[in-house]
Amino acid sequence: MEKHAEYWLAESEKDLPVAESMLEREHYTWSLFIGHLVLEKVLKAIYVNEKHNVAPRIHDLVKLAKSTSLDLTEEQLVFLSEVSDFNLEARYPDEKHQFAVKCTREFTTNYLKRIKEMHVWLKRQMKK
Repeated sequence: MEKHAEYWLAESEKDLPVAESMLEREHYTWSLFIGHLVLEKVLKAIYVNEKHNVAPRIHDLVKLAKSTSLDLTEEQLVFLSEVSDFNLEARYPDEKHQFAVKCTREFTTNYLKRIKEMHVWLKRQMKK
């Protein structure tokens, strides 16, 4: 299982520059979609590390986080819920247009910054 956890962690690390690249290229919805994957994968690494079991095939960041021993604040849970929405909003045509309108450079830059901060925090929790 250690290699499985390392896989998820490495994949989250590889996705960070992709999210940043999408931001630079003004593909804001995709930047946030990839940002969601960054957090999903690090949470799966934590899950595998703790449970010594295969990560669940879910994409809901709050459910993933709550399935671990992480001690998250209400603010962190709200943030994870918001980022979880990016998974759906960036994919499906009925939601993608509304999402694209809200994904300005400022909105995307702010969320990506917070995603990176959460990513660092989650990795620190894994090492404890």
